[in-house]
Amino acid sequence: MLADHFAIKSGINNKIPNQNNAMVTNKSTLFAPRTLLIVWLLSGLCWVFLKLAMVITAGETFEIDSTIMYALRSSADLSDPVGPTWLEEIMRDSTALGSNWLLVVITFVVACYLLLIDRKRMALFLLVAIISGILVSFALKFGFSRPRPELVPHHTRIYTSSFPSGHAMMSAVTYLTLAGLLAQVQKRRAIKALVFFVALFTMVLVGASRVYLGVHWPSDVVAGWCAGAFWAMMCFHIAKYFRLRRAD
Repeated sequence: MLADHFAIKSGINNKIPNQNNAMVTNKSTLFAPRTLLIVWLLSGLCWVFLKLAMVITAGETFEIDSTIMYALRSSADLSDPVGPTWLEEIMRDSTALGSNWLLVVITFVVACYLLLIDRKRMALFLLVAIISGILVSFALKFGFSRPRPELVPHHTRIYTSSFPSGHAMMSAVTYLTLAGLLAQVQKRRAIKALVFFVALFTMVLVGASRVYLGVHWPSDVVAGWCAGAFWAMMCFHIAKYFRLRRAD
């Protein structure tokens, strides 16, 4: 019996280091090269956004912004965007993919689906990330209050100020967040790459359409992409941190 007692005690002692090792492994992922790369990307996105905000406030981007906008219009008629009619229709349709109302509908549909399959925390994360992103977008617009470009006629209605582009920012927040959620349930790297490619392509198309339609300065769109990507990555990394804490 004494031998059995020591055998049981030895087994317990062997399990404790394994649990400790698991905790160390979980925590160490926060400082892995991949995590450090994400921190570097977040810092870079933040720096680009702040730099753009400063040079825009100083009026230093007007020349390059106006050059790009004029290049996208016919020199004979500034109300006529370059390219065939079907390209203008594609751009007008594409800009709707960044509409706040459409993005909210997509978010709530996906959140309802996640609730139905008992992924409550994932649904909550999605709602918090998107809704908070919309609030930040409006706060930035209100804070900077940059006027819309009046160089060329607008080809769609506008309701808010210009900087940063809400369509560019919220398409980045929404589609990158959805891509991240889909990537969590996929093991094949090819599928993950495809999901993120579609997300990036969509946000670039939405941003480009805003400049093409004459309702945003190009610098607004670049700032919107930076802010949106920053917000999506930050929310996802915060969620990952709390998930590791729960695992501990």
